[in-house]
Amino acid sequence: MVERFFEHLEWERNLSPATLHAYRRETQGFVEFAATRLDVLGPDRASAAVIRAYLAHLHSKKLSPRSISRALACLRTFFRFLVAEGQLNSSPADAVPHPKGAQPAPEIADRYAIEDLLDGFPDTPAGRRDRAIVELLYAAGLRVGELVALDLDDLRIKERMLRVQGKGRKERLVPFGRKAADALNAYFPERRRWRMKREEDEEPLFVNQRGGRLTDRSVRRLLSEAVRRSANLVHVHPHALRHAFA
Repeated sequence: MVERFFEHLEWERNLSPATLHAYRRETQGFVEFAATRLDVLGPDRASAAVIRAYLAHLHSKKLSPRSISRALACLRTFFRFLVAEGQLNSSPADAVPHPKGAQPAPEIADRYAIEDLLDGFPDTPAGRRDRAIVELLYAAGLRVGELVALDLDDLRIKERMLRVQGKGRKERLVPFGRKAADALNAYFPERRRWRMKREEDEEPLFVNQRGGRLTDRSVRRLLSEAVRRSANLVHVHPHALRHAFA
């Protein structure tokens, strides 16, 4: 299943070579530690205690809290994959807290934190919308005000382009990636259903469950809730996603 996980990251999630290398290093390091030090043969037999022992091992090697937090973020992604594949009923990594001092109010969200954040959205109508929002914020480097002002006709989904009106009412065309496009396509059926009873002329891209345009405050609130679910970042301001994009 370990190699299947790496194939999933490369072909289905389309991660960069550097990110793939990081996931491979962290995951294989854990599997080897569990087998050689604790005689736990196979990640499907690992418990939260095994994961905590591995993190303690990293601490004994003088790794920083931030590096240990990154290792745990990788393992959370790995074990969530095993759950999705039916190998486990629940992820033991979700019961393991990140080390204190690992993410002191970061202004720039690293790739591990973003992956953990995106993996935390539930597969519900609101969850699909919220993931599309964060994917687009991250992929296109948008301000929250720019995102909530988007209308449906500002989106060219086939070309993966957005028409964005920024500061000073200046328009620009912004590209975004396949993962953001996939998230938008997953959200569109929910949007159509929520908009059925609305008769207004404007067609906002992102709407609430009553069909109205999402507000700046709503986006910031859903991001805060996603951060609490991921338990990886102490705080992520939407502006930090723009830095991560850059």
